[in-house]
Amino acid sequence: MHLKRLFLVAVCALAVFTAAPAARQAFAEDAAKPADPGLSDVLTELLHGVEGENGASGPEKRVPFGRDQVQLSFAPLVKQTAPAVVNVYASQTAKVVSPFEGDPFFEEFFGRAQPRAQSSLGSGVLVDPSGVIVTNFHVIKDADEVKVATADGREFSSKVMLKDETLDLAVLKISADKPFPVIAIGDSDALEVGDLVLAIGNPFGVGQTTTSGIVSALARSHIGVSDSGYFIQTDAAINPGNSGGALINMGGQLVGINTAIYSRSGGSIGIGFAIPANMVRAFADAAKAGLDFFERPYIGAEFEAVTPQIAESLGMEKPTGALVSSVEGAGPAGKAGLKPGDVILSLNNTPVESIEALDYRMATLSIGTKATFAVLSKGQQATLEIPLERAPEGAKPTVVTLRGRSPFAGAKVEELSPRLAQRLGLRTDLKGVAVIDISRDSPAADFGFQPGDIVREVNGTTIDTATTLAQVVQQDTRWWRFTVERGGQILRQVLRY
Repeated sequence: MHLKRLFLVAVCALAVFTAAPAARQAFAEDAAKPADPGLSDVLTELLHGVEGENGASGPEKRVPFGRDQVQLSFAPLVKQTAPAVVNVYASQTAKVVSPFEGDPFFEEFFGRAQPRAQSSLGSGVLVDPSGVIVTNFHVIKDADEVKVATADGREFSSKVMLKDETLDLAVLKISADKPFPVIAIGDSDALEVGDLVLAIGNPFGVGQTTTSGIVSALARSHIGVSDSGYFIQTDAAINPGNSGGALINMGGQLVGINTAIYSRSGGSIGIGFAIPANMVRAFADAAKAGLDFFERPYIGAEFEAVTPQIAESLGMEKPTGALVSSVEGAGPAGKAGLKPGDVILSLNNTPVESIEALDYRMATLSIGTKATFAVLSKGQQATLEIPLERAPEGAKPTVVTLRGRSPFAGAKVEELSPRLAQRLGLRTDLKGVAVIDISRDSPAADFGFQPGDIVREVNGTTIDTATTLAQVVQQDTRWWRFTVERGGQILRQVLRY
């Protein structure tokens, strides 16, 4: 009996769809009406899944009825948001070294090497009608000039308001007589895996492009993009040139800044990453407040990852949270009772799964407020309320630009304070003399020194102040032996210069 019913359905369907257009229209109208017992019941049963032999019904599916359902589209959403996505063009002048440089005879015939212009292309998002644009740091890194082209074809020169390599974020400013279109910044914490999203940018310089996908994962870390270890993963196609572009939700809100892709070919394979909008909002607010660097709240504590071994030793069911490795006794955390060996479990009632999650949550909070920490201390859970303060600057800083004939010439150095360490992306409990800036085309740049390097020893002399380092590099010698700390690693070098 069951096979006869299916055969009857097939014959009827074939007859309808081979009939005249008017007949097919009448069939569609009848199908939309309340069904009478009989053949319409059979059609309804077929469309909603035929009951199986075991009595279980299949998934509820149906074909679209009516033009409105067939023409569902992202077009209205794109029209609303695309005008606020811009193209960012960054250019810099690179020095070209000639093999004949410095030789008067060959320079007479071949001439001097001419500087060569280099450029990079990316995207950006207008987040304020006054012309505030958020993009990626790597899009404008080392740029001498940054230009912005809006979706309506206008081109503007821009100035960099704020940039941070550790977060891979930068804020630009352009100006015009009329307000710019913007995309409102949404709540990235409201995202769930499976949510639909659109990525808008300028891949490969072909022009503004929109791709669709879903949120594939949340809180991705250790992807090698930046020190910020808290990314949204999406399968919306992201390609070179999309960096700095918008990831938007179905409400037309900005939920992320597209930053990187995982690829073996250079093109999209469906694994893209975006910086969450809550971080973007905090960074943009810092830029609009006129800050010269992005300040994170300071509590006077440093943290490490909770490994499975540590979790077992502390009686935890699984490795989660952030382990307190050190506490400044006079700092906010020390005064509140936080101790080394404690584990941060949540912040403001939001679970902290890892040290990267804690860093992200802390960075999105405002200085001058208080935060509630759930802590596991000696096997007991406790709640601590800790003020979020500005990192102390310490004594009046001594900034020295190193000169003379040494590998350090052209480097600007300063004695570390918690505030400076935070600015350089270092642990706030580190001490010593750090490189804070390097002149382009200087010996220090040629030898590979980087901002954030801590100079520990030079030619047998321990470096504890910037003045000491300035004196040591004036030595009349061609042999240099020095020790530098970079990213927690000790680098020792001996060279002739």
